[in-house]
Amino acid sequence: MAKQRTIKAPVTVSGVGLHTGAKVSLTFKPAPENYWYKFQRVDMPDKPIIDADADYVISTDHGTTLEKNGARVHTTEHVLAALVGMEIDNCLIEVTGPEMPIMNGSSMPFIEALEKAGIVEQNAERIYFELTSILSYEDNVKHVEMLAVPQEEFRLTVMVDYNSEVLGTQHAHIYKVGEFKEEIAMCRTFVFLHELEMLLKHNLIKGGDLDNAIVLVDKPVPDEDLAHLRKVFNKPDVEIKGRGVLNNTQLHYYNEPARHKLLDIVGDLALIGMPVKAHILAARPGHAGNVSFAKIFKERIKKDNAEKEKAKAEARRVTEIPKYDVNKVLLDINDIMKLLPHRDPFLLIDKILELSPTHVVGVKNVSMNEDYFRGHFPGNPVMPGVLLVEAMAQVGGVLVLKTVPDPENYLTYFLKIENAKFKNKVVPGDTVIFVLHLLEPIRRGLCRMRGTAYVNEKAVMEADMLAQIIKVKSTPSASAVPVNPN
Repeated sequence: MAKQRTIKAPVTVSGVGLHTGAKVSLTFKPAPENYWYKFQRVDMPDKPIIDADADYVISTDHGTTLEKNGARVHTTEHVLAALVGMEIDNCLIEVTGPEMPIMNGSSMPFIEALEKAGIVEQNAERIYFELTSILSYEDNVKHVEMLAVPQEEFRLTVMVDYNSEVLGTQHAHIYKVGEFKEEIAMCRTFVFLHELEMLLKHNLIKGGDLDNAIVLVDKPVPDEDLAHLRKVFNKPDVEIKGRGVLNNTQLHYYNEPARHKLLDIVGDLALIGMPVKAHILAARPGHAGNVSFAKIFKERIKKDNAEKEKAKAEARRVTEIPKYDVNKVLLDINDIMKLLPHRDPFLLIDKILELSPTHVVGVKNVSMNEDYFRGHFPGNPVMPGVLLVEAMAQVGGVLVLKTVPDPENYLTYFLKIENAKFKNKVVPGDTVIFVLHLLEPIRRGLCRMRGTAYVNEKAVMEADMLAQIIKVKSTPSASAVPVNPN
């Protein structure tokens, strides 16, 4: 398992905020395990801390703004993207003003600072959120679509389409976080010239500079407007030669705008609060959609954690001595045979007493007439431990197969047995009660269970099991589902 990481020593970068124009210093500081990212306004009384959490987002206009207890930080996405891209798990970000420094409009200056500080492994293991089912978000007004599907890495695919001759459809992707620095971090924010003019009129980009953004020209610009831009940005050599990118800069990549949108998503999804394993596909993304999607992730995490806690609570019941009425039958042998493909002599359970989404209780009546007693210690018959394990697995199979609408089209396969212990003999005449609880929610057909077998309210055997259900042909052949020849 990967270990959590933080930086070795504090490191500071200084600049101005894009919209406020205020001078600001930002200091990355080491943080303890399981801290994630937090901003601290050291210029305010009591130096309030703001968690990098989607629940604290109050605005997504021209950047992502967080607020907690009256303290705000603006344009957080480039800083957070740098931390995620460097696979740093824990960091305190001290700032001396309300807005992150824009620097050159990318994440690279922050990455360079973090590399200068150095990175150190911590003792705790990194905790990922591993997506197990599809998540989606759609904004029909802005035509934003976002989809997340299960994946073993953090993978990201972006499509932008501005319906413009200058900036049409572009794509960008990373296959793993480790590609962020080389492929994405240097990509700068961008703005259309007509948007720039509007921002200037509203006195918004006080810290704007033609060196910290790509300016796209998509329509003719009057000479007086160009003269105004030269004066505002103190760039007497700025020229507009037709449509395209303002002549003050060269693109790092032909699709640098799409790559910057990917950078923004990485930073905004840091507000989930932990690294994720998923493939995220985004069409026409923006900060509002990114943050909304982060909140959807957070809701799924809360739901999964609640299910895990419930499963753990059920599992703890295994340690208690259960009492069951074997005459109160939920599923008899005929019901069991409709679920399980096993038949004599390998159908080893007789009835199911209880069944819920997280646990199952089954019964095996041990008879002297069973074939294996003829050869297994005939003078002192004992039920073989492996058959106790098999019987327990069959009880667990009932639990798993009840989660699908057509259990007759599935088979249950054993993948792993761990911590198996045999505490007492099981002999003819015993009634064995098997109690199994899920250790975690069933994912991708994988079922992890903890089981205990009891005879006369005493534990005789216990084990942790991993099983998987696999779909087979809708009409199994006679060889796939053996029948009783008698």
